[in-house]
Amino acid sequence: MKAYKVDAMIDAPPSRVWQVLTDGSRYTAWDSGVQRLEGTITGGQKIKVFSEVSPGRAFPVKVDLQPESKMTWTGGMPLRLFKGVRTFTITPVGAGTRFQMREEFTGPLLAMIRKSMPDLQPSFDKFAAGLKAESERSS
Repeated sequence: MKAYKVDAMIDAPPSRVWQVLTDGSRYTAWDSGVQRLEGTITGGQKIKVFSEVSPGRAFPVKVDLQPESKMTWTGGMPLRLFKGVRTFTITPVGAGTRFQMREEFTGPLLAMIRKSMPDLQPSFDKFAAGLKAESERSS
């Protein structure tokens, strides 16, 4: 298994953070590290994410939601040869929100693929900082 994670405290209510997090059409407006997102972030739907980390490459993922608390994006190869699961969690803390994002990669091909994978930590840090700034700007 290989994993990346980020944790941030956001001075905005969870409802506001959730609103920003699930509005994929505005990801590029708040410097999330996403170049483009095709589709609508809705439970059970598939979206395509185009990231600065791998320009020009689409990452198709299935979205699952637990409104205003948790979202997962799951993608990978057939037969679970390689799988990535990104989990976004928001938790109320006083008048603010704790945001956590974690992605785990698993599967029999991970050892081979891992060597060609870019370091995603800077991208995770950028996403959390952008989400924080956008959520706090409009709260």
